[in-house]
This record gives sequence, C-alpha cells and structure tokens, in this order.
Amino acid sequence: MYFPGIEAFLAIVKTGNLSKAAESLHLSQATVSYRLKTLEQEMGGILVERRKGESKISLTPKGENFFYIAERWEALWRETQVLQTNEAQLSLAISVAESISHFVLPPLYQMLQQHNPAIRLQIRTQHTQEAFDSIERREMDVAFVVREIASPCVTVKPFFTEEMMLLRLASPKRQAVDTVEIKELAPQHEIFIIWNKEFQFKHDQWWDPHCPSRIHLDSAGLITTFMKDIRQWAIVPASVGTHMIQNGQFVLQKLSEPIPQRICYKATHKFPYTALNKTLCILDNYLQTIFGV
Repeated sequence: MYFPGIEAFLAIVKTGNLSKAAESLHLSQATVSYRLKTLEQEMGGILVERRKGESKISLTPKGENFFYIAERWEALWRETQVLQTNEAQLSLAISVAESISHFVLPPLYQMLQQHNPAIRLQIRTQHTQEAFDSIERREMDVAFVVREIASPCVTVKPFFTEEMMLLRLASPKRQAVDTVEIKELAPQHEIFIIWNKEFQFKHDQWWDPHCPSRIHLDSAGLITTFMKDIRQWAIVPASVGTHMIQNGQFVLQKLSEPIPQRICYKATHKFPYTALNKTLCILDNYLQTIFGV
C-alpha cells in the first residue's frame, strides 16, 4: 500500500481541502495532489471529490469506506517505524469516552506525559462499542468506558465511581448544600444526557421520558452552551459538575432521591502483547495513585 498517498489522503480529510493538507504536511499542493492520485489508481477508484471552484472537498462512498482502513494502516505504519529504530520506546494507545477524557482523566494524562522515559501517547475519543471493537482488534491498548460489554477477549474492571448530581444556574437562593426535591424539577426544562442504562431507568421513573421540550445531548461539553435559563437543569456526574461550577455561573446540588452512581471502567485485551506489559503496569500504578484502584 502506497503510504505517502495514505498520509496525503488523511491530511486532506482532516483539514478539509488540498491547500491546508499541503501546508500541514509541509509539501506543495501539486505533490499532495499527485500522491492522492497515485493512491486512487492503486485503489481502483476516486476517493476524494474535487469540484471546480470549490475549496472544500467531500469523500466518495469508496473514500468514506477507505477512511477507517487508512487510519488503521497509518497507525500500523508508525508502529513499524518505531520498531525499526531498535529503541525500546514505551507507547500507549488509549480509547476513551468523551466525558471521562475531559473530566476524569486529565490527572492521568499529566502523569503519563511527564513519565521518564517518555511514553508515546495516542488518545482517541470513542463510544463504548467502538472502544471494545478497537481493543478486540488490538488497535488500541486500553479503553476507559462508561459501561460493560460482554466480550470473550476483553477484560473489564471498574476504576472510578462517582455521584450523580443536579447542575443548575447559580442564584442567591440556590446553595450547594441544599437538597432539591424531585417534584421541583419540570421535565420540559431539563438538559438530558443518557449517562448509563441504570441512570436512564431511574430517570424515566421520575420524569416523562417523552417530554417534547426536553433538550437531548450526547456531549457533556455542550451543557453550558444550552443552559441559559434559570429554570433549566441537568443531572451530571460529580466530575463534570465540579468542572462546570468553577466559573461561578452554576451550582451543584443533591437530589432528594438516590441516583445510581456512574461507574467508569477500564478495558484491556485478555492477552496483551508482551511489549505492552511494562506500559500497562505504569498505567496501573498511576491509576492506583489517583483513584486508589
């Protein structure tokens, strides 16, 4: 497989056009175009649509299918380059759920980044099913996910448990020490994220799951974008809420009824490559230091 073409293809997809791809690769636009054309000839079809007068590119169906293969091929090629240096370099590929990555794992990232000797890190945001698939295919070394999936070749262990709490806009009448009654919260003003099945089951016992005015999100980072009305509210993991109240615009409170805690899990292959053992041991030591597991 023509790797310079794969590199050019991925750069074009990630930047959105040929000129920016050329800039990111420190190549001329003509060189990038030539490499893409050579790759397309090898693949037997057009991967990227180029329309006159439009700088933005789009992928053909063949290009969309090839994108995921190209990412995997690039990762394997870079692993090969490391082996060819004959140096015992540590590396770790982490698949992680967005809310865990942004609000739970920054202390871990910092420790891994400062480790000596250096660890070459690759971090990829994925949903739980994608993460398990990546571990099964050995594309990623470890995954941090929000639920368990039965798999014959993946080992899953909880590494962090946290409370679910009520997040609202701050006001003089709202104190962090207050406990809020369920009946005070109108479902039409909720900003809703499904954190896990246990949470959703309990949630739907208290509030109408089909309320038409509710805002549904799949990213915790968007909560602050939508929460602008004093009546609005969201139930979030403590790690998410603690991060969001730092600017003083929000308050974090407890609910009158118990909410199932969020459990975060670490997933690894049952039979990891021998070369990974040292890095996984370093990872486990840092997890023990931060989370006590």
